[in-house]
Amino acid sequence: MVTPERVLAVLALLVPIVAMLWVGSYDKTGPEAGGVPFFYWYQLLWVPVSAVFTVAAYLLVNRDEKARRAARARKAGGAR
Repeated sequence: MVTPERVLAVLALLVPIVAMLWVGSYDKTGPEAGGVPFFYWYQLLWVPVSAVFTVAAYLLVNRDEKARRAARARKAGGAR
């Protein structure tokens, strides 16, 4: 069953992928940060940002799994 949490988790995982596949958004040299061209530091910035999105997706799926387990337990408890 598709739940809002799972949809948000998929979107959270897609954000970094789309950002890195959209090369036109970072295919330039300026502005520089500490002498490093934009092309490089922008990609490196996405490493921790991707980790944040991945953790958010994990927490959303984990929350959904807990809710599903609780619903199954209630259903099994009521069937006795």
